[in-house]
This record gives sequence, structure tokens and C-alpha cells, in this order.
Amino acid sequence: MISFIIPAFNEERLLGETLGAVHAAARTIDEAYEVVVADDASTDRTAAVAEQCGARVVKVSHRQIAATRNSGARAAQGEFLIFVDADTLVNELVVRKALRVLRGGAAGGGSGVRFDDPVPLYARILLPLCLQFYRAARLAPGCFLFCSRRAFEAAGGFNEGLFGAEELAMSQALKRQGRFVVLREAVTTSGRKLRAYSGWELLSVLCRIGLGGWKSVRDRSRLEIWYGVRRDDPKSAG
Repeated sequence: MISFIIPAFNEERLLGETLGAVHAAARTIDEAYEVVVADDASTDRTAAVAEQCGARVVKVSHRQIAATRNSGARAAQGEFLIFVDADTLVNELVVRKALRVLRGGAAGGGSGVRFDDPVPLYARILLPLCLQFYRAARLAPGCFLFCSRRAFEAAGGFNEGLFGAEELAMSQALKRQGRFVVLREAVTTSGRKLRAYSGWELLSVLCRIGLGGWKSVRDRSRLEIWYGVRRDDPKSAG
């Protein structure tokens, strides 16, 4: 079985489309699958939307992405685990390629990423460079990471000491378990943070993480982009 695991906090607006894309891709592939939404203390209709869209809901109260991903994985039953963010659209090709890589013996991997439009000019310039770095370093993006259950358990799951960059730590942990593949095929994820925060705000957080290393992502209070009050997406307001 394939287990799609989706961590979610107050994602009622985007979750339905994400789940629709997962179901469409999985049904086309025509293999047994399940969808698990790990609802991390949402105060909106996230759980209701998930259930209406055919997902199994796991209620948790971590407010920490790594722990929420792990809770979803523990509840999942599949041999193959595909972690998808609640604002990300998968497609048949990327799922099919991920499964082919796993069945070929890889421990795990990630994919390319596209952001939904519009995104600011600075992002259109810098994002291709960032994505090239991820590919060269063989790192999975947070919005789409896949692995075998065996490799996941051997790696110890996502590092719950981290409040951010957990996908980078997991990529490195999975590499120690076997082959790690970053697909050329891409998923589409929301560019809402790029639209809601200025380039300077995002750059300051990324520089803080880059200079502080793992220590900088062990404190939730310094990661307001992910754990602060969510700003409205200007795209939605328009």
C-alpha cells in the first residue's frame, strides 16, 4: 500500500484541492493507497474537509512539523510513505516516478518544485538558483518527500528536535540508509509565503538559519514565518 501523509494546521482553504490531486494521481496509477491527514490542533474546518475528501484524520497537538509528520507516519499502514504538504498539488507522473524509484531499491527522495503564480520578481530570480542547489545537494523539498517504511524507521523518522528544516535533516538521514533520488518531475506548491512576506523578511530568516545552523531551528519563537500568526495571501484577497 502507498500512504500519502499530509500534515496540516488550519488548512481548510487549500486542503481540499491538495487531497483531490492526491486521489486523482493515485487512482490513475491504480494501486492500493490511503491518505492520512495529521491535523495538528487546527481551529478551523481542516479535519472536516479532510474527512469529506476521503482522508483518515489523525488528531495531534504538537504545533511542530516534524512531530506531526511522524504521527501521521505512525498511523499509516503503507510500505511506501509519501509526505505531501497541505498546500501542494501532486500529479500522476511525479507519484509514478517516486514509486518506481522506491521499487528500484532507493531509500527515498524528493522532487522538483513549482510555485503557483504570481510570485514576486525577486522570487522568480532567486528560486531557480535555490532549486538547483537542492538538486545538486540531493535534498528533498519540504512539500514532497518520499521513502520506504523500512528506511523511515531505520532513520528514526523526522528529527523532533527541529522546528524547521526537518526535511533537510531527513534527506541526510535517508541517504545513510541507501540511494536518495531527487526527481526532475515537479509538484506545484503554494507561493503564499512569497506573496505575504517581503523579500527582506524572508531573507533575514534564511540568513539566520544559514548562519545559526541546526541551533537556529530548535527554537519555535525564531521561526515566525512558519509558527507565527498566518498572514493572508494577497492572491486570495485579490
